[in-house]
Amino acid sequence: MLGFLKRPIVVTAEVNLNMVSLTVASLLSRLWCLSYPRAVVFDEVYYGPFISFYMNRVFFLDDSGPPLGHMLLALGGYLGGFDGNFLWNRIGAEYTKNVPVWALRLLPALAGALSVPMGYQIVSELRFSHCAAIGAALLLLIENALITQSRLMQLESLLIFFNFLAVLSYLKFFNVQKHSPFSLRWWFWLMLTGVACACAVGTRYMGIFTYLLVLCVAAIHAWHLIGDQTLSNVRVLCHVFARAVALVVLPAVLYLLCFYVHLTLLYRSGPHDRIMSSAFQASLEGGLARITQGQPLEVAFGSQVTLKNVFGKPLPCWLHSHQNTYPIIYENGRGSSHQQQVTCYPFKDINNWWVIKDPERHQLVVSNPPKPVRHGDVVQLVHGMTTRFLNTHDVAAPLSLHAQEVSCYVDYNISMPAQNLWRLDIVNRQSDRDTWKTILSTVRFVHLNTSAVLKLSGAHLPEWGFRQLEVVGEKLSRGQHESMAWNVEEHHYRTSQEQRGQELELHTPMKANFSLNLSFMARFLELQWRMLTLQSEEAEHRYSSTPLDWVTLDSNIPYWLNPRSSAQIHLLGNLVIWASASMATATYVLLFLWYLLRRQRDIHDLPEDVWQRWVLAGALCGGGWAVNYLPFFLMEKTLFLYHYLPALAFQLLLLPLVLQHTWDHLCRTQVQRGVFSALVVTWYSAACHVSNMLRPLTYGDRPLSPGELLALHWRDSWDILIRKP
Repeated sequence: MLGFLKRPIVVTAEVNLNMVSLTVASLLSRLWCLSYPRAVVFDEVYYGPFISFYMNRVFFLDDSGPPLGHMLLALGGYLGGFDGNFLWNRIGAEYTKNVPVWALRLLPALAGALSVPMGYQIVSELRFSHCAAIGAALLLLIENALITQSRLMQLESLLIFFNFLAVLSYLKFFNVQKHSPFSLRWWFWLMLTGVACACAVGTRYMGIFTYLLVLCVAAIHAWHLIGDQTLSNVRVLCHVFARAVALVVLPAVLYLLCFYVHLTLLYRSGPHDRIMSSAFQASLEGGLARITQGQPLEVAFGSQVTLKNVFGKPLPCWLHSHQNTYPIIYENGRGSSHQQQVTCYPFKDINNWWVIKDPERHQLVVSNPPKPVRHGDVVQLVHGMTTRFLNTHDVAAPLSLHAQEVSCYVDYNISMPAQNLWRLDIVNRQSDRDTWKTILSTVRFVHLNTSAVLKLSGAHLPEWGFRQLEVVGEKLSRGQHESMAWNVEEHHYRTSQEQRGQELELHTPMKANFSLNLSFMARFLELQWRMLTLQSEEAEHRYSSTPLDWVTLDSNIPYWLNPRSSAQIHLLGNLVIWASASMATATYVLLFLWYLLRRQRDIHDLPEDVWQRWVLAGALCGGGWAVNYLPFFLMEKTLFLYHYLPALAFQLLLLPLVLQHTWDHLCRTQVQRGVFSALVVTWYSAACHVSNMLRPLTYGDRPLSPGELLALHWRDSWDILIRKP
């Protein structure tokens, strides 16, 4: 039984020294003096507060993308022992001792470092030479902008890492498919492709374009498999099913899981939750959940409520009134009703309270037992502090001339009778007899006399309206919109007719209670919708740029300036590499079209296996550049140079492939190949020289004299900071 001990146990392993060397070099380039500078560098001032929110479990909303990237940055802070206590208020602020700068920047740096050997592997899996693979990796290694961006608390290096991982995993799966389908390796690489695609989308919304690219390539390959007559129908079905599960179902599940973890971690109320619905806010600890604890579930006649507009744009606000009246004459000479103003106010206020009155009863209190308000009931809304009725009539609104003015009725003994009856429509009702529920019900108020709907116009009133938001009566014929929808946020059963007693009720804890368990899917869908539709007001930034500026490197971004010397960090690319990458992309497109045209004429310049390899390389590398670059032309947002880096990374993979193709198929004599080799060596030496010249601006580790800074001012559009002596 112990015979195996008579022989030594031998383990053999193949070590790719190219991979090892590239990995070590890339780790050194990204991790060297990573905690320098110990100050907030450019967009760290943007991502830093989110890390603090995670540390303190406080909910936040960021419309720049899904939460996976933020969670990875926060993971670095958690591993480094960060307690979240730092004021991220300005670029250049010195980090305090409790901030683990090295740990916070570690994961982006590791992602940037590992992208270098992954670039080597991608080119190798495309079946190009090791020389081309090393060339691609070296370009990724020495490119200055990629180094700078990966050494900071920012997300571009993470996105590049997951993009590369998705492409590499799919290529490995595709190559294993040829000789051992449904093997353990085959399943591993297929599943990892789906995981990487989900992570790319979960880091930045731009990752969805790389995901769609991989999905399209996989679909084309699956289509060819369907046409393979050597495979049985069952075998083909298994192939299609496996790809659907790994590349569609798995990424969707992981995307949901990302949000599940995000919402589980952030269970406390914070400064951003006011953008969310009342139901969402009430699901968070503290904040609205504390205020609404113990509220009755069903709204009854006599209930005292605050009504929040569901749309929440331009600001979350509540139906509001005060004793001031509309001006008799507006600035444009048009007259008004001179009734009491009704607005939407973006702050909690005692003037936000309204009583839901039964038109058939005079009392403003809840009966015993309470009579619930149901869908279709006619109600009157009485302002709690002034006891005047919500009213609208055929008078144009102050700013929205097509709509009716909404007011609280003041009896001036003139020929303008009160019109204060409203029909309640529960928008999200399950049946026509649904009761009006606190927080959960979304309702509309339809005016009986004019069929106008109570609506938030979103316009800011002039000074006479205290810059509050205009509320109007909108005709039903104009359709439905969230600005017409309201929900009860705070709710009390009114039991006192006296003004003093009413005010005391607002500060008395409720005895009744109900459980508000908002499901994960409900919270996910609302959060996803808010992220996609939230439009933050972005002023033009001094260092913003356009997609056309990126290709020619017409812009740079000064990231950090040492307050005591001229040392500085810039996001600045290697001019030689950027120009060469653009030329290589254009060359590939021209060659591809030329070969395609000649193949249409039945002239095959390339063997079939070479042609297939050439097409696949262009689809993944050239396509990766296109899908990560061209969509920016359609985006109406402030753009910066670093948005181009994921596209540039794919270009750097394509560049050595074009060079190898030129050597293999376009240089036909030894003389041509000798000249071409000399040109490539010269070009790469120039790229290394430029990289070394820009090194002080990449790492910011040594001060430069004014003369040295002027020498690096290669373009007039670059903003190189020179201190005056």
